[in-house]
Amino acid sequence: MARLVMAALLGLLAVAPARAQVTIEVSKITCTQYLSFSVADPRDIAIWLSGYYHGKQGSMTLEPQTLKQNADKLKSLCFEPANANLPVVQVIDKALAK
Repeated sequence: MARLVMAALLGLLAVAPARAQVTIEVSKITCTQYLSFSVADPRDIAIWLSGYYHGKQGSMTLEPQTLKQNADKLKSLCFEPANANLPVVQVIDKALAK
């Protein structure tokens, strides 16, 4: 009996906890949320944004140095008080328009 209880407890401990699937509407992430890690790691968001904008352009290239420079530029733009509550995609679109 003790072995059965012990085996059951070990079986319960061996089961990995389930992870909840989260969906994020990227177009609504503000600069404040981006900088504060409140939605996701900014690096992950920057990678997603890079893929999104490259996809819009039909580009299949990845330039790691350019990705880092663009992420740094977005971070810098998000630190500007006027951009704090703006969605990051709006900040990017405004920067690309210049």
